[in-house]
Parts: sequence; structure tokens; C-alpha cells
Amino acid sequence: MSTHLKDKLEKIEQILAQLTEESAKGKPIIVEGRKDADALKKLGIIGTILTAKTGGKSFAEASQEIERFGAKEVILLLDFDRRGKEGTQRLQQDLERMRIKSDPTFWFKLHRLVGREINCIESLPSCIETTQEKTMQEQSHEV
Repeated sequence: MSTHLKDKLEKIEQILAQLTEESAKGKPIIVEGRKDADALKKLGIIGTILTAKTGGKSFAEASQEIERFGAKEVILLLDFDRRGKEGTQRLQQDLERMRIKSDPTFWFKLHRLVGREINCIESLPSCIETTQEKTMQEQSHEV
């Protein structure tokens, strides 16, 4: 069996477990849109998920909304495309000025694993399903 696929799946699951843990502790997760938030919920992540780009909201407005929410620390998990990268940097700068710590480590870890395959967080559940199917197919071919 391709240990690469199995390792990749395990790493994704570990990252999601850590993300769930941090979210359960009360750290809000910032995603771009509603579909991204729905995807995280589908993956079992509970807790507060705030959207940065719904309803024509600017990143400055999103930063103000995060500040009003009252969190001292947030997890940034915007898309992996150019706009998502730019948005992550912009939010980090804005939040830093507001003395809100932003954590992009989950973004970096997931981007390293799936960034070539998917551009957006909303595609994460289907990416995981596809990887699981490929892993099972390889296991069945070995038997």
C-alpha cells in the first residue's frame, strides 16, 4: 500500500483533531465564506467559525467584526489561492494592530499537505474522502 497516502491522511486527521481541540477551547476560526464554514462543520469542527468575506465584507470590516467578538486569539484558515494568502496577511496585520493574536499554523500545515490539490477550504471534505477512497482501493489491490 502507498504509505504516502496513508501518512497524508493521518497527518490531515491529526491537524483537524488539533484544530477541533483549539476551537473547543474557544478560539474562533476565521474562514473566507459560508461554504468554508460548512465544510469545517462537516468535518466535525465545533466552536465559533467566523467568515471574513461574506456579504461583500472587506477585510477591514472582518477585522472589526473579529475585534467586536472579543477574542484575544483567532485561527486564520482562509483559502489556499492568491486571494486567500493575501487575505491571511492582511488580517494578520490588522489583527496585530488590534492586539489580537492570529494563528496561521493550521493553514500552513494543511497547505503543505493539500495545497496542490485544492484551492479552498470548502474542498477539504471531498479531498479527504478521495484520499480515503484511494487508500482503500490500494489496500484491496494488495489482498
